Amino acid sequence: MVEIVKYAGTGRRKSSVARVVLTPGQGTILVNKREFTEYFPRETDRISILQPLKLTNLENKFDIAVSVTGGGSTGQAGAFKMGLSRALLVSDLLTRGVLKKAGCLTRDSRMKERKKPGQKGARRKFQWVKR
Repeated sequence: MVEIVKYAGTGRRKSSVARVVLTPGQGTILVNKREFTEYFPRETDRISILQPLKLTNLENKFDIAVSVTGGGSTGQAGAFKMGLSRALLVSDLLTRGVLKKAGCLTRDSRMKERKKPGQKGARRKFQWVKR
């Protein structure tokens, strides 16, 4: 019986969550069972996502399967990047220094501020009228 090696990593950004699974292969990337370039049409998002692979020189070494939920496209891209970085870290601990220096392992904690009661939004108040 042949055992297939898999490396997993989870990334979060804003309200997006990405579960990344790496398997040794030719470099195909599937996002929610769709083609990578089809799911992320914006070039800047694609460049951002592939940064950890370029830094570690592991392009075309792994097949990547990603499940992404929540948030917008850029938030999902950030979550994907972090999940990919964590999965690469599991596959090879020597990549930690390079990824850490590039900021790929740092969680971006910025979230949308909640709306408060008695106000129109998070900070915006209802318009005041003297009457």
